[in-house]
Amino acid sequence: MSQQTKENHVRYHPLFHFWGAPLALITIIGAIVNLCCAINNSGNVWLALFILVASFLLVISFLLTRLYANKVQDRVIRMEENFRYYTLTGKVLDPKLSIRQVIALRFASDEEFISLGEKAVKEGLSPKDIKANIKNWRADEYRV
Repeated sequence: MSQQTKENHVRYHPLFHFWGAPLALITIIGAIVNLCCAINNSGNVWLALFILVASFLLVISFLLTRLYANKVQDRVIRMEENFRYYTLTGKVLDPKLSIRQVIALRFASDEEFISLGEKAVKEGLSPKDIKANIKNWRADEYRV
């Protein structure tokens, strides 16, 4: 496996991103087509409407599952990075750092983590800017 860098750190889960999401979208489209056919052909509109609602519920459940998993990962990252900062400095991370900034800071080596965190607060660096300022990349192979 190649070394993780700023250019290749974004990860995709093929089953979710390339199969599940497109199939969920196709399900919605199919349910809409089914409803239109039922209306035009005097078919069972209530059944077609039920299928459409069920399709939306499926897509909502699919997306919320991903959202909830990401939120848990965000909280764990914040906790890990706060602990790392505390271990290195004896202080907690500046509460002015947004969760997105903390997530970006996790890629910084210990040597540049503290100064980059302070710079992120002072200059309001975006997560993209934080990653661009990292000289010694620290890989995170666990986040999906």
